[in-house]
Amino acid sequence: MNITAPKLGATIALLALLGISAVGCASPEPSSSSSGGESSSSETEQVQEEEAPEPVSLEGSWKQNNSNSEDAWQEATITGDTIEVHWVADGGDTKSLYWAGTVEVPAEGDSFTFDSANDTSKTESSIMASSDATKTFTYENDELSYEVTAMGTTMTVRLSRE
Repeated sequence: MNITAPKLGATIALLALLGISAVGCASPEPSSSSSGGESSSSETEQVQEEEAPEPVSLEGSWKQNNSNSEDAWQEATITGDTIEVHWVADGGDTKSLYWAGTVEVPAEGDSFTFDSANDTSKTESSIMASSDATKTFTYENDELSYEVTAMGTTMTVRLSRE
């Protein structure tokens, strides 16, 4: 029994040493700033700011990727909070306005939908334009999609960034 007492003491000493080592590994790194006076809360704020997702930008030109024709498709241009969608034919030589409306991108999220309000001051004079008051657009997997109904047939148009 005298032999177990030294083993027990050595085991306790080893566990205490491991515990102190583990605590040392968990302590925060010192600040690398030149002022040296920054608190850990500002470091936490910086990490939170870096992790905040960037809002998705839809600005730019988009082209239909699921057209049944090589020389006809739809294309969209998004500038600020507006979108214009055109029917394109003859390999790009003919364009007709299909939709002009609003764009509302949420502050967060990599997939979302938004309802675009028709700008009738632009669409009312276009025979190929939609007469719907609103149109729902979906953004998901770097693709913008919406439904188009023409001559009694509805299809989903899918656009990719050009």
